Amino acid sequence: MSNFNSPMRLSSSLIKHLKHRVRMGSNPLLPHSRSFTTTEGHRPIIVHKRSLDILHDPWFNKGTSFSFTERDRLDLRGLLPPNVMSTEQQIERFMVDLKRLEEQARDGPSDPNALAKWRILNRLHDRNETMYYKVLIANIEEYAPIVYTPTVGLVCQNYSGLFRRPRGMYFSAEDRGEMMSMVYNWPADQVDMIVVTDGSRILGLGDLGVQGIGIAIGKLDLYVAAAGINPQRVLPVMIDVGSNNEKLLKDPLYLGLQRHRLDGDEYLAVVDEFMEAVFTRWPHVIVQFEDFQSKWAFKLLQRYRNTYRMFNDDVQGTAGVAIAGLLGAVRAQGRPMIDFPKQKIVVAGAGSAGIGVLNATRKTMARMLGNNEHAFQSAGRQFWVVDAKGLITEEREDLDPEACPFARNVKEIHRQGLREGASLVEVVQQVKPDVLLGLSAVGGLFSKEVLEALRGSTSTRPAIFAMSNPTTNAECTPEEAFSIVGDNVVFASGSPFKDVDLGNGHIGHCNQGNNMYLFPGIGLGTLLSGARIISDGMLQAAAECLAAYMTDEEVLKGVIYPSISSIRDITKQVAAAVIKEAIAEDLAEGYREMDSRELRKLSQEEIKEYVQNSMWSPEYPTLVFRKE
Repeated sequence: MSNFNSPMRLSSSLIKHLKHRVRMGSNPLLPHSRSFTTTEGHRPIIVHKRSLDILHDPWFNKGTSFSFTERDRLDLRGLLPPNVMSTEQQIERFMVDLKRLEEQARDGPSDPNALAKWRILNRLHDRNETMYYKVLIANIEEYAPIVYTPTVGLVCQNYSGLFRRPRGMYFSAEDRGEMMSMVYNWPADQVDMIVVTDGSRILGLGDLGVQGIGIAIGKLDLYVAAAGINPQRVLPVMIDVGSNNEKLLKDPLYLGLQRHRLDGDEYLAVVDEFMEAVFTRWPHVIVQFEDFQSKWAFKLLQRYRNTYRMFNDDVQGTAGVAIAGLLGAVRAQGRPMIDFPKQKIVVAGAGSAGIGVLNATRKTMARMLGNNEHAFQSAGRQFWVVDAKGLITEEREDLDPEACPFARNVKEIHRQGLREGASLVEVVQQVKPDVLLGLSAVGGLFSKEVLEALRGSTSTRPAIFAMSNPTTNAECTPEEAFSIVGDNVVFASGSPFKDVDLGNGHIGHCNQGNNMYLFPGIGLGTLLSGARIISDGMLQAAAECLAAYMTDEEVLKGVIYPSISSIRDITKQVAAAVIKEAIAEDLAEGYREMDSRELRKLSQEEIKEYVQNSMWSPEYPTLVFRKE
């Protein structure tokens, strides 16, 4: 029996017509360009429901935009007001409502305006997915901070009270032995993208248990909005293995398992079973791991990355965005990017994000220095890593194995006037770094004393990266950075801040080093290339593409990341770079009609055209009813 969420089944005559239309509609600027599949989201869709069932289905509901022809065809005549509205009119009506309801939707004074906006957008998502994504894309700069960081952190903290309808799947410790059959409960026969979390380290907010599914939902909203992944082919997942948050364990309204987290082999067995189940049903799916505590983030990445199409955004996505920003900081100093290996970098934080950035940055430096063992060792000497116990050296006991390569030599640091466990202020004073990089999840860590110490930097234009999320966890604010260190500083943060007015017409630019610049493009490029795995080279290509996106003029003004409003174009460029690298590494196996041989024949411009044509856009499709 057909399922209404199944991939559409078109008649052979219609398929021929569509293919002919694509061939005839090739780009006139590319006379020899190859034919591509019909633009994603513009194919007619066969549905097996009518009447109120269609109006209650957010995937197919068009509300007042159903034409009279469709109203007759789908038995909707009389169920809607008679005025057929354009999508522009629908959005205008929604925006008027949103502005009016922002205050009224608040649950008292403790419910901030941002959460009220999230509630209203979520209601739209519940009733009309196409319109929801149309609104999100058209207002991405305003609403990305609502559906993603920083508001998503607040949503996760309050998710048990905000839960209204199921969105995504929950695999728990109680489901062991059942996951292979459970995965078939999801109605879509094709899933392209899964974002999975175990809720153990949501942003910088700690263990939020099952409520962490909010982060998976938010990330996938950006996959749809930025990368044009079809919303019917994404799946948010929570792996609930318990929680060590005592407050949640005692909360009678908590929706998750009220038991302490599984650990060791028991924990691995649950995640192993989940991975086997989803890749058995959807062999070509891509799984993004999100907000797993450091203890497991690296282990799971190493366990699966050479077997499955997966990556960890906290480890690899954060690293790529940081590298792009660090390369931009070198350019902002008026120096060529080849000077990057000379940068002295003090890193605050040695969790999964911090170590991920360190590993990727060292590899980038080593590649620029010749990519040999000597280059690798030389690159490693450019970092001073400070965690909660202070400067990490070879004297540190019980050091996390992942941090060992970055432990400083004791004799060397003694010559610098430092010691094991030296404070962040002492390290900045003695090292005089070019870059102060914060990945600590400790709000205000870059205190007045630390920033004053950075004034002694040997760099002509020191850079401060306060990358921890959400906003309250940022290591410092841009106002603090510019007022204490100086107007010439390059500033970036993980959460959005407003630019700072420095007076005399000068602006202190606040760059948001947001992972959304990269992970949608990494996912889309992997999907469209059909790459077997996601390699370090593909991730590096994505980071370098982002670093090169800004013009020299912009970078010299201190603008090292692009505007969020350009996210669809940025994602297209990043995806094309990922595809090109996958082809170069012989990892690409093709996607749909574009097999690996055809993929290899594409020029750089044709790859971008292929990406553009494959991105879903929120346009109402033609619906055709057929009985099951």
